[in-house]
Amino acid sequence: MKFNRLLLLLVLPLYFFSCKPVQKIPNYLENVTDSTGKGEVKIPELKIQKNDILSINVYSASTDPRSDAPYNLPASAANAGFLVDAAGNIQYPQLGTIHVEGLTKQDLSAEIKKRLTTPVELLKDPSVIIRFLNFKVTILGQVGREGSVTVPGERLTILEALGLAGGITDYGKKNSVKIVRETNGQRETGIIDLSSKDIFESPYYNLVQNDLIIVEPTKQRMNDAEQTRISQKIAFAFTLITAAATLANIFIRN
Repeated sequence: MKFNRLLLLLVLPLYFFSCKPVQKIPNYLENVTDSTGKGEVKIPELKIQKNDILSINVYSASTDPRSDAPYNLPASAANAGFLVDAAGNIQYPQLGTIHVEGLTKQDLSAEIKKRLTTPVELLKDPSVIIRFLNFKVTILGQVGREGSVTVPGERLTILEALGLAGGITDYGKKNSVKIVRETNGQRETGIIDLSSKDIFESPYYNLVQNDLIIVEPTKQRMNDAEQTRISQKIAFAFTLITAAATLANIFIRN
């Protein structure tokens, strides 16, 4: 009888400890309604960063296609693109070193055109087409699939990135997602609320290449983890007590 009472005293606290109320978790765009109004779609122009890979093709008004060839990568290396090195430079055929970090595609296009036309006109009426070949972001934390995501285009929103990562789990904070971003050699951290009606106005809604997205666990998730640890400890202690009581009964009977 005493042994049964001891078991009851051990089980009841564990039961009541596990019956804590569940916190409400905000949903995506929870505060957005059809009366929120229309807003202008703002697509920021990306700036070139270290370790970016750029596709750059130069064309001119010349009727001889061979005149453009010296200013383009060979066909075998074109898909590899131009790697922006640790100093923020690229090595361009015939034109030498060009510092590109912090420039937009339009800025770089203008710089290459300038070098092709002044002080000597190397090509007649050149046009320069530039693309990013490695638009990549990394998503960590309470998502379906952690890791890096590479997209073929040059625009990616926070919602699209999380969708590619399998979405935020039930235990992830949707109202305080962190975005770590490097701009001109400086690291900044922003917070975005995915349930807010102002999400589209955030400078972190549209991602830039190499952004790091972190979805932290809710308090409920941390409480559940703590409860699991405590339950495991209680279960282990309960097992020891049961084993000790069983051995004690055996010795008493003998």
